[in-house]
Amino acid sequence: MSRRIGDVILEVDDLHTYCFTSYGVVKAVDGVSFSLRQGETLGIVGESGSGKTMTALSLLRLAPRPTARIVKGSIRLGGEELLTKSEREMRAIRGRRISMILQDPQTSLNPVFTIGNQLIEAIKIHHPDGHRSLVRRAIDGLKQVRVAAPERRVADYPHQISGGMKQRVVGAIAISCEPRVLIADEPTTSLDVTIQAQYLRLLREIQQATNLGLIFITHDFGIVAKMCDRVMVMYAGRAVETGSVRDIFNRPSHPYTQALLNSVPSMDDDIARLYSIAGQPPTLWDLPEGCRFAPRCPHADDRCRHEYPRAFSVGEGHTADCWRLEKEWTPRPFSASTG
Repeated sequence: MSRRIGDVILEVDDLHTYCFTSYGVVKAVDGVSFSLRQGETLGIVGESGSGKTMTALSLLRLAPRPTARIVKGSIRLGGEELLTKSEREMRAIRGRRISMILQDPQTSLNPVFTIGNQLIEAIKIHHPDGHRSLVRRAIDGLKQVRVAAPERRVADYPHQISGGMKQRVVGAIAISCEPRVLIADEPTTSLDVTIQAQYLRLLREIQQATNLGLIFITHDFGIVAKMCDRVMVMYAGRAVETGSVRDIFNRPSHPYTQALLNSVPSMDDDIARLYSIAGQPPTLWDLPEGCRFAPRCPHADDRCRHEYPRAFSVGEGHTADCWRLEKEWTPRPFSASTG
Protein backbone atom coordinates (compact mmCIF):
# COMPACT_ATOMS: atom_id res chain seq x y z
CA MET A 1 0.00 0.00 0.00
CA SER A 2 1.51 3.33 -1.02
CA ARG A 3 1.03 6.69 0.63
CA ARG A 4 -1.13 9.33 -1.04
CA ILE A 5 0.19 12.87 -0.62
CA GLY A 6 -2.94 15.00 -0.47
CA ASP A 7 -3.98 18.55 0.32
CA VAL A 8 -2.42 20.77 2.97
CA ILE A 9 -3.85 19.77 6.33
CA LEU A 10 -1.73 21.88 8.69
CA GLU A 11 -0.43 25.42 8.13
CA VAL A 12 1.81 27.22 10.61
CA ASP A 13 2.63 30.84 9.87
CA ASP A 14 5.05 33.11 11.80
CA LEU A 15 4.65 31.22 15.09
CA HIS A 16 6.21 32.82 18.17
CA THR A 17 6.23 31.01 21.52
CA TYR A 18 8.10 32.78 24.31
CA CYS A 19 8.92 31.73 27.87
CA PHE A 20 8.87 34.53 30.43
CA THR A 21 11.49 33.70 33.08
CA SER A 22 13.59 35.44 35.72
CA TYR A 23 16.50 35.39 33.23
CA GLY A 24 14.46 37.27 30.65
CA VAL A 25 12.26 36.42 27.69
CA VAL A 26 13.28 33.07 26.19
CA LYS A 27 12.38 33.06 22.48
CA ALA A 28 11.89 29.30 22.22
CA VAL A 29 10.02 29.53 18.90
CA ASP A 30 10.65 32.77 17.04
CA GLY A 31 8.87 33.09 13.72
CA VAL A 32 8.51 29.50 12.46
CA SER A 33 6.44 28.79 9.33
CA PHE A 34 5.73 25.47 7.60
CA SER A 35 2.95 23.32 6.20
CA LEU A 36 2.07 19.63 6.21
CA ARG A 37 0.09 17.67 3.65
CA GLN A 38 -2.09 14.65 4.18
CA GLY A 39 0.03 11.48 3.95
CA GLU A 40 3.29 13.47 4.12
CA THR A 41 6.12 13.16 6.65
CA LEU A 42 7.92 16.34 7.73
CA GLY A 43 11.15 15.88 9.66
CA ILE A 44 12.26 18.55 12.15
CA VAL A 45 15.96 18.42 13.04
CA GLY A 46 18.37 20.54 15.05
CA GLU A 47 20.47 20.53 18.20
CA SER A 48 18.90 20.21 21.64
CA GLY A 49 17.30 23.52 22.60
CA SER A 50 16.64 24.61 19.02
CA GLY A 51 12.86 24.75 19.59
CA LYS A 52 11.70 21.46 18.07
CA THR A 53 9.66 20.15 21.00
CA MET A 54 8.31 23.59 21.90
CA THR A 55 7.08 23.96 18.32
CA ALA A 56 5.28 20.62 18.62
CA LEU A 57 3.74 21.50 21.98
CA SER A 58 2.60 24.84 20.58
CA LEU A 59 0.70 23.05 17.80
CA LEU A 60 -1.41 21.32 20.45
CA ARG A 61 -1.60 24.47 22.61
CA LEU A 62 0.29 22.60 25.34
CA ALA A 63 3.23 24.97 25.85
CA PRO A 64 4.02 24.78 29.60
CA ARG A 65 2.00 27.41 31.45
CA PRO A 66 2.23 29.93 32.99
CA THR A 67 5.82 30.41 31.81
CA ALA A 68 5.30 29.81 28.08
CA ARG A 69 2.84 31.68 25.86
CA ILE A 70 2.13 31.82 22.15
CA VAL A 71 2.50 35.55 21.55
CA LYS A 72 2.05 35.71 17.78
CA GLY A 73 1.32 33.63 14.70
CA SER A 74 -1.24 31.31 13.18
CA ILE A 75 -1.89 27.54 13.40
CA ARG A 76 -4.55 26.31 10.98
CA LEU A 77 -5.65 22.67 11.13
CA GLY A 78 -7.93 21.73 8.26
CA GLY A 79 -8.47 25.44 7.66
CA GLU A 80 -9.53 26.15 11.29
CA GLU A 81 -7.49 28.58 13.38
CA LEU A 82 -6.42 26.81 16.59
CA LEU A 83 -5.13 29.90 18.41
CA THR A 84 -8.65 31.29 18.74
CA LYS A 85 -10.09 28.08 20.20
CA SER A 86 -11.07 27.84 23.84
CA GLU A 87 -9.48 25.22 26.08
CA ARG A 88 -12.69 23.19 25.93
CA GLU A 89 -12.62 23.25 22.13
CA MET A 90 -8.93 22.24 22.13
CA ARG A 91 -9.68 19.21 24.31
CA ALA A 92 -12.06 18.03 21.60
CA ILE A 93 -9.35 18.53 18.96
CA ARG A 94 -6.39 16.94 20.79
CA GLY A 95 -6.26 13.23 20.14
CA ARG A 96 -9.13 13.31 17.65
CA ARG A 97 -7.58 15.53 14.98
CA ILE A 98 -4.01 16.09 16.11
CA SER A 99 -2.03 13.92 18.51
CA MET A 100 1.50 13.51 19.83
CA ILE A 101 3.87 10.72 20.85
CA LEU A 102 6.10 12.16 23.57
CA GLN A 103 9.84 11.51 23.89
CA ASP A 104 10.02 9.19 26.88
CA PRO A 105 7.47 6.38 27.27
CA GLN A 106 8.69 5.83 30.85
CA THR A 107 7.23 9.19 31.88
CA SER A 108 4.29 9.17 29.45
CA LEU A 109 2.58 6.23 31.19
CA ASN A 110 1.18 6.43 34.72
CA PRO A 111 2.68 3.55 36.77
CA VAL A 112 -0.41 3.11 38.99
CA PHE A 113 -2.90 2.49 36.16
CA THR A 114 -3.12 -0.45 33.80
CA ILE A 115 -2.39 -0.15 30.09
CA GLY A 116 -6.08 -0.66 29.37
CA ASN A 117 -7.16 2.10 31.75
CA GLN A 118 -4.81 4.58 30.14
CA LEU A 119 -5.95 3.68 26.63
CA ILE A 120 -9.60 3.87 27.63
CA GLU A 121 -9.07 7.28 29.25
CA ALA A 122 -7.84 8.66 25.91
CA ILE A 123 -10.57 6.98 23.86
CA LYS A 124 -13.63 7.86 25.97
CA ILE A 125 -13.01 11.60 25.61
CA HIS A 126 -14.00 11.32 21.94
CA HIS A 127 -16.01 8.06 22.00
CA PRO A 128 -18.24 7.99 25.11
CA ASP A 129 -19.27 4.35 24.60
CA GLY A 130 -20.04 1.69 27.17
CA HIS A 131 -17.20 0.05 29.09
CA ARG A 132 -17.22 -3.15 27.05
CA SER A 133 -17.01 -1.20 23.80
CA LEU A 134 -14.15 0.93 25.17
CA VAL A 135 -12.21 -2.18 26.20
CA ARG A 136 -12.67 -3.58 22.70
CA ARG A 137 -11.38 -0.33 21.21
CA ALA A 138 -8.36 -0.46 23.54
CA ILE A 139 -7.57 -4.02 22.47
CA ASP A 140 -7.94 -3.06 18.81
CA GLY A 141 -5.54 -0.14 19.40
CA LEU A 142 -2.91 -2.51 20.81
CA LYS A 143 -3.41 -4.84 17.86
CA GLN A 144 -2.83 -1.95 15.48
CA VAL A 145 0.64 -1.33 16.96
CA ARG A 146 1.45 -5.07 16.90
CA VAL A 147 1.34 -5.73 20.65
CA ALA A 148 1.26 -9.49 21.22
CA ALA A 149 -1.63 -10.92 23.28
CA PRO A 150 -3.44 -7.56 23.58
CA GLU A 151 -6.33 -9.11 25.53
CA ARG A 152 -3.86 -9.90 28.32
CA ARG A 153 -1.75 -6.78 28.00
CA VAL A 154 -4.66 -4.42 28.73
CA ALA A 155 -4.54 -5.69 32.32
CA ASP A 156 -0.77 -5.17 32.68
CA TYR A 157 0.89 -2.23 34.41
CA PRO A 158 3.70 -0.25 32.70
CA HIS A 159 6.42 -1.88 34.84
CA GLN A 160 5.39 -5.28 33.48
CA ILE A 161 6.28 -4.51 29.86
CA SER A 162 9.54 -3.69 28.08
CA GLY A 163 10.69 -0.26 26.87
CA GLY A 164 9.88 -1.11 23.27
CA MET A 165 6.42 -2.31 24.29
CA LYS A 166 5.85 0.90 26.28
CA GLN A 167 6.67 2.91 23.16
CA ARG A 168 4.10 0.92 21.21
CA VAL A 169 1.49 1.52 23.90
CA VAL A 170 2.19 5.27 23.82
CA GLY A 171 1.78 5.10 20.05
CA ALA A 172 -1.52 3.24 20.47
CA ILE A 173 -2.80 5.99 22.77
CA ALA A 174 -1.78 8.67 20.26
CA ILE A 175 -3.56 7.03 17.30
CA SER A 176 -6.49 5.53 19.21
CA CYS A 177 -8.90 8.21 17.97
CA GLU A 178 -7.60 8.25 14.37
CA PRO A 179 -6.04 11.74 14.23
CA ARG A 180 -5.29 13.44 10.92
CA VAL A 181 -1.92 14.76 12.17
CA LEU A 182 0.51 12.80 14.36
CA ILE A 183 3.59 14.38 15.96
CA ALA A 184 6.32 11.90 16.93
CA ASP A 185 8.85 13.61 19.22
CA GLU A 186 12.03 11.51 19.10
CA PRO A 187 10.02 8.30 19.65
CA THR A 188 13.01 5.99 19.08
CA THR A 189 15.54 7.61 21.43
CA SER A 190 15.19 4.99 24.18
CA LEU A 191 15.01 1.99 21.84
CA ASP A 192 17.82 -0.27 20.70
CA VAL A 193 18.61 -0.46 16.99
CA THR A 194 16.56 -3.58 16.24
CA ILE A 195 13.43 -2.39 18.05
CA GLN A 196 13.93 1.08 16.55
CA ALA A 197 13.76 -0.34 13.01
CA GLN A 198 10.60 -2.27 13.88
CA TYR A 199 8.97 0.82 15.37
CA LEU A 200 9.81 2.98 12.36
CA ARG A 201 8.37 0.31 10.06
CA LEU A 202 5.25 0.24 12.22
CA LEU A 203 4.80 4.02 11.99
CA ARG A 204 5.20 3.84 8.23
CA GLU A 205 2.56 1.08 7.97
CA ILE A 206 0.13 3.04 10.14
CA GLN A 207 0.64 6.12 7.98
CA GLN A 208 0.04 4.12 4.81
CA ALA A 209 -3.14 2.62 6.25
CA THR A 210 -4.60 5.89 7.58
CA ASN A 211 -2.91 8.48 5.33
CA LEU A 212 -2.22 10.75 8.30
CA GLY A 213 0.22 13.64 8.18
CA LEU A 214 3.30 12.88 10.28
CA ILE A 215 5.72 15.33 11.92
CA PHE A 216 8.86 13.48 12.98
CA ILE A 217 11.24 15.21 15.40
CA THR A 218 14.68 13.60 15.56
CA HIS A 219 18.45 14.09 15.80
CA ASP A 220 19.12 11.11 13.53
CA PHE A 221 19.67 11.90 9.85
CA GLY A 222 19.48 8.20 9.07
CA ILE A 223 15.87 8.24 10.29
CA VAL A 224 15.24 11.42 8.28
CA ALA A 225 16.47 9.74 5.10
CA LYS A 226 14.31 6.70 5.73
CA MET A 227 11.09 8.28 7.01
CA CYS A 228 10.69 11.84 5.75
CA ASP A 229 9.55 13.59 2.58
CA ARG A 230 10.61 17.10 3.65
CA VAL A 231 12.91 18.48 6.33
CA MET A 232 12.87 21.65 8.43
CA VAL A 233 16.19 22.51 10.09
CA MET A 234 15.83 24.55 13.30
CA TYR A 235 18.43 26.62 15.11
CA ALA A 236 17.89 28.85 18.15
CA GLY A 237 14.13 29.03 17.68
CA ARG A 238 14.20 29.68 13.92
CA ALA A 239 13.67 27.45 10.88
CA VAL A 240 16.90 28.20 9.00
CA GLU A 241 16.34 25.82 6.06
CA THR A 242 13.40 23.87 4.65
CA GLY A 243 13.32 21.56 1.66
CA SER A 244 12.81 18.05 0.37
CA VAL A 245 14.96 15.27 1.81
CA ARG A 246 16.77 14.99 -1.52
CA ASP A 247 17.57 18.73 -1.62
CA ILE A 248 18.67 18.88 2.01
CA PHE A 249 21.04 15.94 1.60
CA ASN A 250 22.33 16.81 -1.88
CA ARG A 251 22.25 20.63 -1.76
CA PRO A 252 22.37 21.86 1.85
CA SER A 253 22.41 25.64 1.54
CA HIS A 254 22.64 26.95 5.10
CA PRO A 255 26.02 26.62 6.87
CA TYR A 256 24.29 25.09 9.89
CA THR A 257 22.66 22.37 7.77
CA GLN A 258 26.02 21.69 6.15
CA ALA A 259 27.65 21.46 9.58
CA LEU A 260 24.99 19.03 10.85
CA LEU A 261 25.47 16.76 7.84
CA ASN A 262 29.26 16.93 8.23
CA SER A 263 28.81 15.78 11.83
CA VAL A 264 27.33 12.48 10.66
CA PRO A 265 30.20 9.94 10.59
CA SER A 266 30.80 8.10 7.34
CA MET A 267 31.98 4.50 7.20
CA ASP A 268 33.81 5.26 3.96
CA ASP A 269 36.09 7.97 5.37
CA ASP A 270 39.32 7.12 7.18
CA ILE A 271 39.77 10.10 9.49
CA ALA A 272 41.54 10.51 12.81
CA ARG A 273 38.99 12.87 14.36
CA LEU A 274 35.26 13.26 13.77
CA TYR A 275 33.91 16.64 12.70
CA SER A 276 32.18 18.78 15.33
CA ILE A 277 30.53 22.19 15.16
CA ALA A 278 32.63 24.81 16.92
CA GLY A 279 31.16 26.79 19.80
CA GLN A 280 27.79 26.52 21.50
CA PRO A 281 24.24 27.57 20.56
CA PRO A 282 23.28 31.02 21.90
CA THR A 283 21.25 31.43 25.06
CA LEU A 284 17.67 32.08 23.98
CA TRP A 285 17.22 35.03 26.36
CA ASP A 286 20.31 36.79 24.98
CA LEU A 287 20.27 36.21 21.23
CA PRO A 288 22.78 37.84 18.86
CA GLU A 289 21.57 40.79 16.82
CA GLY A 290 22.03 39.24 13.39
CA CYS A 291 22.15 35.63 12.23
CA ARG A 292 22.03 33.37 15.26
CA PHE A 293 24.54 30.97 13.76
CA ALA A 294 27.04 33.74 12.94
CA PRO A 295 29.26 33.23 16.06
CA ARG A 296 29.86 29.62 14.95
CA CYS A 297 29.81 30.12 11.17
CA PRO A 298 33.13 30.12 9.23
CA HIS A 299 31.56 32.31 6.50
CA ALA A 300 30.07 35.05 8.73
CA ASP A 301 30.83 38.72 8.00
CA ASP A 302 29.73 42.01 9.58
CA ARG A 303 26.34 41.93 7.86
CA CYS A 304 25.65 38.46 9.27
CA ARG A 305 26.46 39.68 12.77
CA HIS A 306 24.16 42.72 12.62
CA GLU A 307 21.24 41.80 10.34
CA TYR A 308 19.19 38.61 10.31
CA PRO A 309 19.04 37.20 6.74
CA ARG A 310 15.83 36.89 4.76
CA ALA A 311 14.55 33.56 3.49
CA PHE A 312 16.07 32.93 0.06
CA SER A 313 14.48 30.55 -2.42
CA VAL A 314 17.10 27.99 -3.44
CA GLY A 315 14.78 25.86 -5.55
CA GLU A 316 11.26 24.48 -5.72
CA GLY A 317 10.06 24.31 -2.10
CA HIS A 318 13.63 24.83 -0.83
CA THR A 319 14.46 27.93 1.23
CA ALA A 320 17.36 28.95 3.47
CA ASP A 321 18.17 31.96 5.67
CA CYS A 322 21.69 32.96 4.67
CA TRP A 323 23.13 36.18 3.21
CA ARG A 324 25.57 34.17 1.08
CA LEU A 325 22.65 33.13 -1.10
CA GLU A 326 21.76 36.71 -2.03
CA LYS A 327 24.30 36.78 -4.87
CA GLU A 328 22.95 33.61 -6.47
CA TRP A 329 19.20 33.50 -5.87
CA THR A 330 16.37 36.00 -5.68
CA PRO A 331 14.94 36.28 -2.15
CA ARG A 332 11.32 35.30 -1.64
CA PRO A 333 9.55 35.63 1.71
CA PHE A 334 8.76 32.21 3.11
CA SER A 335 5.23 31.34 4.14
CA ALA A 336 3.48 28.12 5.11
CA SER A 337 2.00 27.79 1.62
CA THR A 338 5.45 27.50 0.03
CA GLY A 339 6.81 25.01 2.57
